[in-house]
Amino acid sequence: MALQLIHEPRFAQRTTLRLGGPALVEAVARVEADLDELGALLPTLAGPTGRVLAIGAGSNLLAADGQHELVLVRADNAAAPQVECKTRDVLVRAGAGLGLPRLLGLCQRLGLSGLEGLTGVPGSVGGAVAMNAGSYGVETADALTRVRLWTPGGGLVWRAASACSFGYRHFDANFGANEGDATGLYLVWEAEFRLTQDAPDAVRGRMLAVYAKKKASQPVTAKSAGCVFKNPAGSSAGRLLDEAGMRGKRLGGMAFSDLHANFLVNLGGGTAAQALELMDFGRHAVRARFGVDLQTEVVVLK
Repeated sequence: MALQLIHEPRFAQRTTLRLGGPALVEAVARVEADLDELGALLPTLAGPTGRVLAIGAGSNLLAADGQHELVLVRADNAAAPQVECKTRDVLVRAGAGLGLPRLLGLCQRLGLSGLEGLTGVPGSVGGAVAMNAGSYGVETADALTRVRLWTPGGGLVWRAASACSFGYRHFDANFGANEGDATGLYLVWEAEFRLTQDAPDAVRGRMLAVYAKKKASQPVTAKSAGCVFKNPAGSSAGRLLDEAGMRGKRLGGMAFSDLHANFLVNLGGGTAAQALELMDFGRHAVRARFGVDLQTEVVVLK
């Protein structure tokens, strides 16, 4: 199997918001040998001034409508996870390209507890680690034991979760001066989670409860990138936007959701320009009413 190169990949086809223009090229690695090829080709693909971006399922990206001078790299290693039982705990190794719903489906079938709060999150394992995805009090870092990272200069290396830094939608591998790569680029290749055994019906019940709660208050089936803004300390971005009159606010094909004011949704035919204008409008409205500056949670590529 060889490294796959896709020329002029459109972000509108690679993000859950279904927005964004083309990048220069996308390199898709499915097996470890592809990474060696990627390392050799990357300087040529990116050129002297080209930027490189590692992406997952695109569930937290908002890309502008025009051309992006970017080379995209993506892991598509989505084979079935490896499961290792250790008394009551279970170690699960999953490829970065595996979708979170598939990983959670495995947890449900085998009765593995620890990730139920991520039910309904549409991303990939790699993206969940890279952004420390979280929901309902559960963060990816809570169950992560180690992560396997690839860098152009250092190749593949396992790194203990305890050696990394995690925060609100934030992950840092904390590579030292002689580790990683001078470019700062890394690609999540695998992740290992420590979960606990429980009855499959109990795990399933908790997942269904989380999904039902989300479905009642969030546009889980819409074209969305999840929460647009981070929650300020001691407050809720959704509540602030709601009270500032943003719930249901629409511009062209984009709108703040009727269910949750912190979710920007593409109603059909939306553009990134409309999305960015709505975000600015919401940010200004909250600042004017509450004196709070909202920080973006969605990753914006202009």
